[in-house]
Amino acid sequence: MGLMEALIAQAKNPRGWVGKMMIGIMNKAHTAIVNWAFSHIQMMKLAPVLDIGCGGGQTLQLLASRMPDTDIYGLDYSQQAVDTSIHKNKEVVAAGRMNLPNDIKEIYRVLDHGGTLIVVSEIYKINYHMTTHTTNEEMELLYRQAGFQSVQIHENTKWRCYIGVK
Repeated sequence: MGLMEALIAQAKNPRGWVGKMMIGIMNKAHTAIVNWAFSHIQMMKLAPVLDIGCGGGQTLQLLASRMPDTDIYGLDYSQQAVDTSIHKNKEVVAAGRMNLPNDIKEIYRVLDHGGTLIVVSEIYKINYHMTTHTTNEEMELLYRQAGFQSVQIHENTKWRCYIGVK
């Protein structure tokens, strides 16, 4: 495995000291895209929030600061990411506001009426990693087939944001 493949593998499932460094880089790199996505939604103060793929917890920290009375949950399959996220947000975790313990339909099923699903990504990552659901039309159809009645799509030259409201 070459260096590039090793770094891609770490980005998918960070672990060890290289994974720790990768998580730190991703936390910094994702701040701008997260703030951009947040600019397209109205945050309801009491609606619980689930960050799927929470990585190192940067988005959880931003959510906790913007929504101080809200329960916030983070989920990631990388144990290194979960450990880093818990450490980064230890005060919020200790306060019981965040409990870190897959499919659009399941997310829709568990959302309360009025709940919102936001998927945001860099366009180059969509084009690199995805073989289906690469267009706005395919993503809108995916959301609608899951049951979302309201679907918004926001895009700039670097990022895409899909918002579905139950």
